[in-house]
Amino acid sequence: MRVASMPMYNLPEIRGALDSLWKEMARNLRLEGIADVPRKLVHGLPLDKLWENPALCLSQCCGYDLVNRYADKLVPIATPHYGAAGCKGYDYSSVVIVREDYPSDDVLKMRGAVCAINGPESHSGMGALRALVAPLNRQGRFFSEVKISGSHANSIEMVRKGEADVAAIDCVTYALLEWYQPASVDGIRKLGRTHRAPGIPYVARASEDKDTLERMRNAIFRTFSSAKLADVRRALYLQSLEMTDPPAYWRIEKFQKKSVKHGYPQLA
Repeated sequence: MRVASMPMYNLPEIRGALDSLWKEMARNLRLEGIADVPRKLVHGLPLDKLWENPALCLSQCCGYDLVNRYADKLVPIATPHYGAAGCKGYDYSSVVIVREDYPSDDVLKMRGAVCAINGPESHSGMGALRALVAPLNRQGRFFSEVKISGSHANSIEMVRKGEADVAAIDCVTYALLEWYQPASVDGIRKLGRTHRAPGIPYVARASEDKDTLERMRNAIFRTFSSAKLADVRRALYLQSLEMTDPPAYWRIEKFQKKSVKHGYPQLA
């Protein structure tokens, strides 16, 4: 049986809405003649096991991974427009956060601070922030230490507890946490935002033929136009949808190239 998952914004509080979205999406995929469509989403599967799975039907993937490790394995089909602050069209940004009592008012003035990132291959938690401070690095360093938290929620908690001074959080993740888990952002101050980049797309395996990818795209668009899913889309901050393809995500490489140009290939 094939596998489907929507792992990027999978809070427990919205899992029911994600399941409802998939139920309608799966129905539309079957109507398009897609074979062996999973009836349920898989939750909690490690991303490498999901994206490397030859039985993958549909998923979401960070743009950084899409243009790097999984460039020849995954292909974007369509990208949602989210209603979170910091989004514009299918672009999104990251919120740069500190503790409420932290003295700085600009991340560019935070040389020597301790930074938390969700992972070294995340655009929203690492790449976007790296590009922001890259021009000010000295001999490949800006922060005194970079700690890997494992998730945006963990990065926020590290900043809350004083284990880190600053972090960059995907603005959709931050909006969802602010609404569904407000206590998780108590004591946090928004310092600013990173530059926008293409947001998290729905992806399929790159080995799918063009006709199948087009039919999958049709199914996703039909799902988003369903009036009966209005409450579901609202719960997930989903507004609309736009067709995307691999070149749309080459913009993320510009963030990497900017950092490398300034002698800052790794966030350190």
